[in-house]
Amino acid sequence: MSEGVEWALHSCLNLSWLPIGQAVPAAKLAEFYSLPAAYLNKQLQALARAGIVSSTSGPRGGFQLARSPERITLLDVVVAIEGAEEAFRCDQLLKRGPGADPAADYRESCLVSQAMRRADLAWRGELAGQTLADLKARVERHYPATPGNTVNRFAALRA
Repeated sequence: MSEGVEWALHSCLNLSWLPIGQAVPAAKLAEFYSLPAAYLNKQLQALARAGIVSSTSGPRGGFQLARSPERITLLDVVVAIEGAEEAFRCDQLLKRGPGADPAADYRESCLVSQAMRRADLAWRGELAGQTLADLKARVERHYPATPGNTVNRFAALRA
């Protein structure tokens, strides 16, 4: 998984603490963690294509969440950045082994492929079961100063 997923999740979390309608430019989101703005902007554009954030242009433009944190799962963010493909790709190695049937589809009968598919589904299920709102609530519980600090930091970056 690329670092873009981490950047996207933190950016979405930061946006969740801002008032509705307040957009933050990609450069300011990048500056928050000293990230390369051009690369973060690519992640934000992927989130926008997925309908997770929206962007507005102009002097007060930037990015904001496109839907409520309760309606954004961690899997939504991962898929927006990494794509929907399974993590394990069965190349049907068994077709090259002794006694192999070249016409068989080993993706269905291969126990390695089945085990990896189950693990991928469990991982995806775990991410799909957690929303940005869940993550936001955990951060607020463990680090209560974070929302205020985030809002203040963005206000300082706008100045």
